[in-house]
Formats: sequence, structure tokens, C-alpha cells
Amino acid sequence: MRARNANEPERSGGSATIGTPSNRRIVITRRFDAPRTRVFEAWTKPQHVAAWWDPKRIPLAVCEIDLRPGGVFRFVHQGPDGLKHAFAGVYREIVPPERLVFTTPGARPGAESVGTLLFHEHDGETMLTMTIECQSKADRDALLEMRVDVGTLRTLENLAEYLGQ
Repeated sequence: MRARNANEPERSGGSATIGTPSNRRIVITRRFDAPRTRVFEAWTKPQHVAAWWDPKRIPLAVCEIDLRPGGVFRFVHQGPDGLKHAFAGVYREIVPPERLVFTTPGARPGAESVGTLLFHEHDGETMLTMTIECQSKADRDALLEMRVDVGTLRTLENLAEYLGQ
């Protein structure tokens, strides 16, 4: 699935929706049949993240989370060929169980993006809204070229399965 541009309607992938409401943003939403405290914990506790983060559902080789403003997270995927791929970032804001804000490297050298996760609960279900704010349209487009949308959809499906849906 590709993300839409600001002039296209949102598209849905399973129960997730992806949009590009501006030249610098990607917004992904997904509903989970679980209370937000449980969904928030699944995003912030290493023992949970390690089990569902990898798009291919391979447990992470490394999952480190220092959950505080200025704290670093680092996840390392290890493929069957032994190659390792790291993903890391720095937490900016943590408001349990409502909001996580963090920075991650962008797709282009020197680029950085800000991820904001909002957890809204209604009747025991949680709507997760993930906004990826890039420094420029070129940075956003580079993330989309890397298929961050497809990988994120798969990862959110993994989370839903992990939560027992």
C-alpha cells in the first residue's frame, strides 16, 4: 500500500488507515481491541516490544528502552542471514498512557523525524494515532520510498495479534 498525498482520500489497510495530510506528515491510525494502558505498555516495555516489533515477527535480538524524556530506545533486528539492522531514537515526551513523542533518524543522511503516538480509549478499545513529522517533503517522500507505510502496517498487525486480537 502506498500513502496518499494531501489531495487524495485516506486509504485503509486492514483496520489501519494511512494518510499524508501535509507535505511533511504521515499519519497512521489503527484501532485495537484492548484498553489503552495495555496498548501503551506494549509500546513501552522491552519484554513486549521484543515480541511484536519486527515486521516478519522474528523476536528482536536487542530491545532496550530507557523510558524517560531524553532516554534512548534501541531495537535490533537480526535476519536469518545473521545481518543486523538497528532502529533507535530518543524520547522527548512521555505521558502514560496517553502520549509518546520521540525522534528517530530519517531516511536521508542528517534527517530526523518526530514520531507522536496518541492513545485514545473508548469502551475498552484504543485508537492509536501515529504521526511522523519530517523536516521536509523530500524527507517524508524518502520515508515513503523506503515503504515505512507498509512496514508500519505489518508491525501494527503484529501488535494486534500480540494483544490477542
